[in-house]
Amino acid sequence: MNDDITHIEPGPRYSQAVVHNGIVYLCGQVGSPNASITEQTEGALANIDRLLALSGSDKSRILQVTIWLTDMKHWAEMTAAYEKWIPQGSVPARASVGSALVPNYDVEIMLTAAQRPTV
Repeated sequence: MNDDITHIEPGPRYSQAVVHNGIVYLCGQVGSPNASITEQTEGALANIDRLLALSGSDKSRILQVTIWLTDMKHWAEMTAAYEKWIPQGSVPARASVGSALVPNYDVEIMLTAAQRPTV
């Protein structure tokens, strides 16, 4: 166990988030299975909000986002939900990739963020 590394919601195979040197690393987040692309994206983003708060960060401090889609035809619908959520003026670097995902999920989002400064 490392005192300078914090594991948020650790499980047997991975942690939902890991914090080290002021950087928050989130594992891939998903929404509800078999839901629409918009609902899956909104669910993943709600999970991200919760984990960032637990990690001492928020969506205005996101540095980089990777989004996986089972089919790139979903890109516009996913992006519409994402753009409603992400604060304009502090948009991160982002990539969207077509990929196979766990069955019944069509969107997965993973990101890195900076923690809020401590006073």
